[in-house]
Amino acid sequence: MAELVFVGCYTGEAGNGTGITTFSRSATGSLTEVASLPLESPSWLVRHPSLPVLYAVNETAAGSVTALSFDDSGKLSVLGTAETGGAHPCHLAVTADGRFLLCANYTGGSLAVFSLSPSGSIEARTALVQHEGSGPDTDRQEAAHVHMAVPSADGTVVSAVDLGTDEIRSYTLAPDGSVELLAVSALPPGTGPRQLVRRPGTDLAYVVGELAGTVVTVRESSPGAFDVVSVTPSTLSPVTPNLVAHLELTGTRMYVSNRGPDCVTEFALDDAAAVTDQPCGANPRHFALVDGTCYVAAQSADAITAFRLTASGDAELTSYPTGSPTFVLPV
Repeated sequence: MAELVFVGCYTGEAGNGTGITTFSRSATGSLTEVASLPLESPSWLVRHPSLPVLYAVNETAAGSVTALSFDDSGKLSVLGTAETGGAHPCHLAVTADGRFLLCANYTGGSLAVFSLSPSGSIEARTALVQHEGSGPDTDRQEAAHVHMAVPSADGTVVSAVDLGTDEIRSYTLAPDGSVELLAVSALPPGTGPRQLVRRPGTDLAYVVGELAGTVVTVRESSPGAFDVVSVTPSTLSPVTPNLVAHLELTGTRMYVSNRGPDCVTEFALDDAAAVTDQPCGANPRHFALVDGTCYVAAQSADAITAFRLTASGDAELTSYPTGSPTFVLPV
């Protein structure tokens, strides 16, 4: 199979996109559009761990998730759609065994769990947990806003990151897909946590603070329970406001996208220090790292931008037009 890159977007009143666009990635890293599928605001994508199947949120007030199969050419076919039980779903994850799909409903403030069939289709919603609470930012934290659902490596614990309540609420995930509250971990007030990423081989994890413009280092003291270790600015840039968006780990490096400064910031993990800011286009949301190249969904630039990772932060930027991109998924 040629290397494929699937791009999600906002559509309709939310953006200029049309659905999921498929690009082919060449040996030199350039992208060529090869297919597209109309779909309503597929703003977050995830692949099944072992099947040629994708899942896309439909980030709308009604709230749904769509399962899609893809072939070697990158053509997509819809397998089915299910209601998420909450408004504006914004994140998906699949457990490593491929049995369950986890969904964060942002405006709905809830966590949904779906069972998956052996073929990857969505079978049923097995759990829906409603969060309650608020935070000090009266505009953005007036209610619970679940922004990410992270499964543990063994799939027995699900940690839901709540931007509205400044909490990580973890649940045990039972074999039947039901969940039970396990731990509640508080973050500094006003953090507005958006994402949680564990550092492999350690008990550390990193939380993106969207509202505070920070990266919070936490230690997982027991499964699903997190203690704050340190807080650091998410960029070297003084530009504000800064709505931090996405975080990726690779080796001893961490990369964070910053909306406002419009850059991807590189960190040296062992020094806990920012190294450089790389300009990457307007409103960088999600990004992906492939073979030393960073591909950024520059939403307000209506383009995927790409640059080589360098120590100086002045890499040449290449742009691939596409409407209101929000997610980049290399396969």
